Amino acid sequence: MARKLFGTDGVRGVAGEFLTAELALALGASATRRTGAARPQVLIIRDTRESGEMLQAAVAAGVSAAGGDALLGGVLPTPAAPLLIGRYGFDLAVVLSASHNPYRDNGIKFFAGDGYKLSDDTEREIERELEAGHAAAGPANAGESRIGRIRDLRGAPEDYLRELQTRFRELDLSGLDVLLDCANGASYHVAPEVFRRLGANVTVIADAPDGRNINADCGSTHLGLLAERVVAGGHAVGFAFDGDGDRVLAVDRRGEIVDGDELLALATLHLRDRGRLAGDGVAVTVMTNYGFHAAMEQAGVNVATANVGDRYVLAELRQRGWTLGGEQSGHIIEMSFNRTGDGIASALLTLEALDGGDLSERDAMAKLPQRLVNVRVRDRDGLAAARGLESAVREAERSLAGRGRVLVRASGTEPLVRVMVEAPTDEEAEELCGRLVDLVQKELG
Repeated sequence: MARKLFGTDGVRGVAGEFLTAELALALGASATRRTGAARPQVLIIRDTRESGEMLQAAVAAGVSAAGGDALLGGVLPTPAAPLLIGRYGFDLAVVLSASHNPYRDNGIKFFAGDGYKLSDDTEREIERELEAGHAAAGPANAGESRIGRIRDLRGAPEDYLRELQTRFRELDLSGLDVLLDCANGASYHVAPEVFRRLGANVTVIADAPDGRNINADCGSTHLGLLAERVVAGGHAVGFAFDGDGDRVLAVDRRGEIVDGDELLALATLHLRDRGRLAGDGVAVTVMTNYGFHAAMEQAGVNVATANVGDRYVLAELRQRGWTLGGEQSGHIIEMSFNRTGDGIASALLTLEALDGGDLSERDAMAKLPQRLVNVRVRDRDGLAAARGLESAVREAERSLAGRGRVLVRASGTEPLVRVMVEAPTDEEAEELCGRLVDLVQKELG
């Protein structure tokens, strides 16, 4: 095995090239064997990519070969997995998605029987087993030769919708004019449905997946169309999900983008005011805007900062016994509801926090001007050896000391280096960010 399999969010790569049916089968078998169950019950759900059906068949074959029963839940958002684990007592869930990546990519991520993603140690065990070539050999129970079954899990979308309705049963959206961008992804059928059930007037875009249009100029990574349509249509608010539905960003009635930091600030103050913010604390990442920290300090809310990635935010929440955490990208976790980010739930939490108010009049935090550029590079691991860039970053940090900050980091899932600068003015942020981007392109591009 030439490369490490697991990144910050499962195994991800170009479907049919790196992420082959053979690899998917081996991963499914190895993960199933680690459940410790006599006859593991394994949920499999996917997004709308054309490679999803192939990988679903391969993972299901691996589960069956390892003596488990594969239960096919069909197209559902990632956050449905831990909720369905809790409802049915599954031993394992497999989600087939590459989130916000283009359709050619796909991914495999696992949730254990406790509803949390697999630990780093378990992922390393799976990698070692695949390296040794033993992953698909034998059932989960030593000495058994039984082969598991593969069958559809009927009613899975309704079960997920029921969980959302139960959590937001007191939220009345009657008459609210909402525009949803479903990214032609996993939320395309369930997101509009739950908003309608809660009383909203719903208009939907990017809800016609064809296997290749997932995230294509739509969704939470391409907000231009949503902003344009919200203003043109006179909608009160717009929400954009990503391909697997675990994150959301918003647009207010004026067409202004509301990122995950602002959504999290709204949710934090809302839950705190209602006595539902355990520990009076919130977990964020190093990418979170300085304005968020300032607002939380003023409100008396504790803030814990983790590395980028929902698994690290989740680790902080579990360690501290806190309820709420999230990322600027719109991945928000409310532990009292789910054990991973849920874009639909986060959008509803935003509306719950607004309590009938207008998103355009939000005042939970004041953002520091920020510039974030993703630079495509040959090798993201080469960042550690880029000495000229390292020196430039230190110089920029000195120039912003006490006034802003700089962050240059490699993506955990793509061949990208992310350059972020926050400064007191747009002009200073733009100038410093541009200088660092040029150096990244020169040394790593």
